[in-house]
Amino acid sequence: MTRLGELERSVMNVLWDADAPLSVRDVQDALDDRELAYTTVMTVLDRLGAKDMVRRERDGRAYRYEAARSRAEATSEALNAALDESGDRASALVHFARTVDPAEAAALREALAALEADSPTTG
Repeated sequence: MTRLGELERSVMNVLWDADAPLSVRDVQDALDDRELAYTTVMTVLDRLGAKDMVRRERDGRAYRYEAARSRAEATSEALNAALDESGDRASALVHFARTVDPAEAAALREALAALEADSPTTG
């Protein structure tokens, strides 16, 4: 996954939290803690589209934008990219596993068990 800058992450959070596709103005209004020009928000959305992070659909003369993948999918892609950059995926995974809380560890164990149950056995 392409890394996102701070403003791109903020825009993606707005889209992920939305119940429906948003216009540029909707996104700009949701980023009310920042004073951003309409054209800045439009440019960020266009760049996110080029990164395949958002989809847009025509709505009259304007566009409405929505996330092209879920927050969980994007996070998983970012984690995989970080593991690739580590040089030793297994070591990085073990180190990560030591940092999770018990509930997260249980979720990981359940996911791994489900993957094992679903995969064909060899030998």
